[in-house]
Amino acid sequence: MNFENVSVQKLESFIALVTIERPKKLNALNKSTISELHDAFVALESDDEVRVVLITGSGDKAFVAGADISEFSEFSKEEGTLLAKKGQEILFDFIENFSKPVIAAVNGFALGGGLELAMACHFRLASENAKMGLPEVSLGLIPGYGGTQRLPKLIGKGRAMEMILTGGMISAVLANTYGLVNTVVAQEELISTCISIAKRIIQNAPNSARVAIQAVNAGYKNDMNGFQTEVSLFGSCFGTDDFIEGTTAFLNKRKPNFGAK
Repeated sequence: MNFENVSVQKLESFIALVTIERPKKLNALNKSTISELHDAFVALESDDEVRVVLITGSGDKAFVAGADISEFSEFSKEEGTLLAKKGQEILFDFIENFSKPVIAAVNGFALGGGLELAMACHFRLASENAKMGLPEVSLGLIPGYGGTQRLPKLIGKGRAMEMILTGGMISAVLANTYGLVNTVVAQEELISTCISIAKRIIQNAPNSARVAIQAVNAGYKNDMNGFQTEVSLFGSCFGTDDFIEGTTAFLNKRKPNFGAK
């Protein structure tokens, strides 16, 4: 599965690697790339051979170094509003609510829309050379792909305000301290570390991963009661083959087989 600006590679053990392929532009997001990423994730959603998705940028300099400013520098208010609205709907919100775990492998600069893309993923790992920030205020803008909402939830209001209002970058080490990324590793170990974590996820029930994502996300939605959602989704697990396999394996003192290779 290949597009002009995005590639999708099937790795071992039910893992797919999505790579943004615009190295000359430091993998900057434009409307075409956002659309291609959406199409790639739609295809992966229905692919039974994929249970965890990794996303990264091509090259060794950038995950995504922001949006392609040349594309919207002359936009009107209406065009700017539509740009943010459509982007959030088809990519950033889509990834946040994706039914399979999505891990961001932040392999360099993750700025503006790049950091927003990483934050939409279910969690993030970073290479030692990674730098993260939301520099939109230096362009007379604010983050428009969910940055003002997701960043405070991840690192707290005060730190998020500082990052957004100064427009500055932070190192991978500081991002790890803040809780913005889970782990920092050498760049050459980034993808292999993500694969190792993905393999651990795959050993567990795929239905449980799907509903756990739903339950956690519910706690961050103003129109949902996270506790009630958890109760409902917990109950739904009892009617699944995964529950039968998991409990049977436990009682018989064997490892469960949820179809992982």
